[in-house]
Amino acid sequence: MSAPDPKPRGSFRDAWRARTVSTDVTDAVPRRLRVATAYAWRFLVIAGAIAVVVWLVIQLKILVIPLLVAILLAALLWPAFSWMLRHRMPRWLAIVIALLGTVAVIGGLLWLAGWQIAQQWSSVQARTIDGLAQLRVGLLEGPLHLTADQIDDLLAQAGDLLQQQAQLLLSGALAIGSTVGHVATGALLTVFILLCILADGGGIWRWTQRLFPARARVAVDGAARTGWVTVVNYARTQLLVATIDAVGIGLGAFLLGVPLAIPVGVLVFLGAFVPIVGAVLTGAVAVFLALVYNGLWIAVWMLVVVLGVQQIEGHILPPLLMGSAVKVHPLAVVLVVAGGALIGGIPGALFAVPLAAFVNVAALYLSRRSWETGLRPAPGDLIWSTVPRQRRKRA
Repeated sequence: MSAPDPKPRGSFRDAWRARTVSTDVTDAVPRRLRVATAYAWRFLVIAGAIAVVVWLVIQLKILVIPLLVAILLAALLWPAFSWMLRHRMPRWLAIVIALLGTVAVIGGLLWLAGWQIAQQWSSVQARTIDGLAQLRVGLLEGPLHLTADQIDDLLAQAGDLLQQQAQLLLSGALAIGSTVGHVATGALLTVFILLCILADGGGIWRWTQRLFPARARVAVDGAARTGWVTVVNYARTQLLVATIDAVGIGLGAFLLGVPLAIPVGVLVFLGAFVPIVGAVLTGAVAVFLALVYNGLWIAVWMLVVVLGVQQIEGHILPPLLMGSAVKVHPLAVVLVVAGGALIGGIPGALFAVPLAAFVNVAALYLSRRSWETGLRPAPGDLIWSTVPRQRRKRA
């Protein structure tokens, strides 16, 4: 009797494929959908990690906010501080001069603002009441033909809005607590961290580098240093912009007879450190003061002054004074500031742009492996960059 014929190999493979076709559906899913899914779950992981970091920052705000303020102050002081060190001035003396100069400037501005408020407050209050009464009469008898009830409703809504914004300002100005003790603690931490950065910033950074794997330290060091240059450029530019806005708008308010010109200038100076948005809001305060105190036409001229100063500081003076054109995409800045304000209130709006600029330039440095190639991110790739002014070639 002859032995039965063995099954051909092909039948075994066909049977195995028949068993696995119901469980292995990878080939049945379109490739584009698989790629989209891979991107989606990775995006969810990154978003979750960012959410955890933001939550930790909010929980530790009493430490994080003073740290960020100190870093931003160090970036503001860095050009003058490094200039003193390059001219062989002792580091301790450079630190003392930088800190005392900062305290003198801030204290002097606040003293001038408080002095003028004390001198003119009663007059401003009386004229403001008269101006609001005249505005009410104009709304009643003017072309709008509003009724008294409608005006009262509008005033009530405006009062509620101002009250809400005032509470937000008081509770979120430093975002480190509502008590005087918390504010004092944050101020002392800021000064201490600033002293440490100026005294031994290099040593602190070398210690921080050791937290990363040895193979990544060169890349991390290059990315951080490139990002720091960007933050210093940002701080220097904003200081110039704030000074120009404050002097221009304050001087315009003084010449037009708008009250509280010095406090308005100080407010514009502080608000200008929130790019674009801060200058617009503080300029609106000057226009509002002119409207209720001086009337409609002076308010229109005050608006012209505000817009003119912002155009001058944005397009004319920085290239002349700095020898560079600061390229900031307005849409990116507004979106970043709005997102920072939604997440962290006033501190979020203040730190959003420098933080975004630092992260952007560091990410570009790492993604292009610039520590190996020596290439730096192109100016057009940066949220905030300082580009040398192009000189025309002579024929």
